[in-house]
Amino acid sequence: MVARLVIAAPSSGAGKTTVATGLMAAFAGRGLAVSPHKVGPDYIDPGYHALATGRPGRNLDAYMCGTGLIAPLFEHGARGCDLAVVEGVMGLYDGAADQGELASTAQVAKLLKAPVVLVVDASSQSRSVAALVHGFASWDPEVRIGGVILNKVATDRHEHLLREALGESGVPVLGVLRRAPAVATPSRHLGLVPVAERQAAAVEAVSAQAEQVLAGCDMEGLLALARSAPELHAEPWAPEVVGRLHAGGPGVPTLPQSGDPHAPAGRMPTPRVAVAGGAAFTFSYAEHAELLTAAGAEVVTFDPLRDEALPEGTSGLVIGGGFPEMYGAELSANEPLRKAVAELAAAGAPIAAECAGLLYLARSLDGRPMCGVLDADARMSERLTLGYRDAVAVNDSVLAPAGARMRGHEFHRTVIEPGAGALAAWGLRQPERRVEGFVQGGVHASYVHTHWAGSPEAAARFVEHCA
Repeated sequence: MVARLVIAAPSSGAGKTTVATGLMAAFAGRGLAVSPHKVGPDYIDPGYHALATGRPGRNLDAYMCGTGLIAPLFEHGARGCDLAVVEGVMGLYDGAADQGELASTAQVAKLLKAPVVLVVDASSQSRSVAALVHGFASWDPEVRIGGVILNKVATDRHEHLLREALGESGVPVLGVLRRAPAVATPSRHLGLVPVAERQAAAVEAVSAQAEQVLAGCDMEGLLALARSAPELHAEPWAPEVVGRLHAGGPGVPTLPQSGDPHAPAGRMPTPRVAVAGGAAFTFSYAEHAELLTAAGAEVVTFDPLRDEALPEGTSGLVIGGGFPEMYGAELSANEPLRKAVAELAAAGAPIAAECAGLLYLARSLDGRPMCGVLDADARMSERLTLGYRDAVAVNDSVLAPAGARMRGHEFHRTVIEPGAGALAAWGLRQPERRVEGFVQGGVHASYVHTHWAGSPEAAARFVEHCA
């Protein structure tokens, strides 16, 4: 059994990421093997979690993966660990719009049977903190709030007033943190600046967060609370089993053995799938590479900011999300790689591109030449597009047959014109009905981020097309 805590808050901005990352780093510094997790689709926070623990940060998203996979995905990530720390999303009870508790931190906490520690921004209140905590603790009796960490406390007198108010609430105070500029992480148009863009500064910030938590929190009390969680009785998600189940799925022909087109059908040759990384393409889920490998691919990474050629023998390409708009000049200047990507696409090779990958495949981004695979132009926008998406494949592609449903998430401040190709990728049913994305030869490019653990047939289909 893995001891576990969920770090939640009444709302965004209370300090969940600072506290959760600090706790991860502090417990890891004490010699515990700590498994880091994040509720929801966010890619950036898990980068800091990985820095704090030395293990991949993993997401637990009940909308994209389904409620039945939350415990198995958790067990998969936490296998062999002493403690798991799960950072929540938004406010404790906030989830997918118009979907009740779906994808909320509260729902995930219940699915994991995990106690919750509520991080409260106490900067503008004293006695009212007791009413706030009482309300959150009593709203859903199935959610067990096992303690409170008071953040942004001004003075010793302020702390005394807060503790006195909470004394009769029945919820223990497990930490008091003062305002500390050193623990802050800079933000911009899509949230925190990713670790990959500020390595040295990120290391210093995580170290400061650990020191702050060690100085202000009851570490033994938090560990005891984590160890009070009951057994889950869930089988760990296993990418190798999922990969075998979906290999040779419907809609994809069984391929002959390599070297002889007339040989009887058998084991696929091992395709090499190149995955974009580096500072411009930091958005990826660890399970994607695991599923690609389980489906029979050799996964290699490359950096479009630095590498002038694709990895030798590349037969398929995955370009996930990130911040190409911050590195438009550098991406455009790497003309040899842009040409190599365009040639791979022209040859019909499978290419799966999401959000940043979509922009990179466009003809231009903010006026700068990109790969030119798609007859479309992208630019920055003031408007934030954000939310879960229920998507239906409009056309057959390397990821899905026409009519297949997948759930995803959009998160960007860019626009691409046109928004869809002659063959669109997805039909979206909310918040408004529209088609978007591009299916062009072996290319599937879209703004919609997907989590392949929820649709593992996508990885298997992609690998089979690569082979």
